[in-house]
Amino acid sequence: MKKFWQKRKVFISGINGFVGANLAKFLIEKGALVFGLIRNNNPYSFLYFEKINKKATLIHGDITDLNLLKRILVEERIEHVFHLAAQVEVGKAIEYPYLTWESNIRGTYTLLEAVREINNDIQSIIIASSDKAYGAYPIDQLPYQESYPLIPDYPYDISKACGDLIAQSYCKRNVNLPIIITRFANIYGPGQLNFSALIPDCIRSALGFSKFIPRTNGNHFRDFLYIDDVVNLYIILAEELTKKENLKGEIFNAGSNDPINIKSLIMEIFRLVMNEETYQNFKKNIKFPKSKPYGEILYQQMDFKKISKNFDWKPKTKINVGLKLSIDWYRRYLEDKSNF
Repeated sequence: MKKFWQKRKVFISGINGFVGANLAKFLIEKGALVFGLIRNNNPYSFLYFEKINKKATLIHGDITDLNLLKRILVEERIEHVFHLAAQVEVGKAIEYPYLTWESNIRGTYTLLEAVREINNDIQSIIIASSDKAYGAYPIDQLPYQESYPLIPDYPYDISKACGDLIAQSYCKRNVNLPIIITRFANIYGPGQLNFSALIPDCIRSALGFSKFIPRTNGNHFRDFLYIDDVVNLYIILAEELTKKENLKGEIFNAGSNDPINIKSLIMEIFRLVMNEETYQNFKKNIKFPKSKPYGEILYQQMDFKKISKNFDWKPKTKINVGLKLSIDWYRRYLEDKSNF
């Protein structure tokens, strides 16, 4: 793996995001030359906190700027592309769908059109779709299968489905770009600083840096993947796509195949952080509203059957281990007074 990435030129859209920065860190450690598109400087992000910004080439601009993307790909002689840029907040997508369409739909076709127009020797393009693209299926039809039609209802889910379908069209004969589309479960771990997301919100509150206010009754179920497992999988997919032309256009699901009840997850995070007395007091006083989560699918489950069959991959990090690793990182991050 290390030799493969030595001096390889890699472009990451969304490098300032949670997954993009973690991927950049790993690739740089393996000797890759990483170029990332960044719209705004955020000194509090994982990219800056872990000083990845000093080792990658950051280019300021917007994912919808076709000419900029073409120039980056040509001038830097990019060989591998990871498209991770996205507006990921479900609530924001409901309130401001236009911004989500621009980033997640227009951003996807602009990047792929840039690759198509320059027609150079890009060897792999990994497009991050989402389990949300499937929409809601009955529990007896879960886990999701890659062959399922995409039937999303809500703005974020629709935006990911649109980007997914657009990417599929760029794999067809008339274009034939080397694309793999990934549909992964909820990703968590060090560097996820979108505190509207459940796990970082709970950890921050449990550590005493904010007050936790439950937003729903917690009776929905989600599947989770730890960030290191996701990064490892992205690397495998890019390497294999480079070597095997028959992988062009393939879609791969990945999850734990073991969804967890959200209320149980919340309580487990607080239990892991707090001492017994504090936890029992928290447990006695927390009040969950009766409302169901609006704009979110109630039950999601992802397996890894296809991806395991093709690459002998399975997630290594159990949720209890991943949570402990995450808590340790957030404690270090939040206690670093230079961030505030």
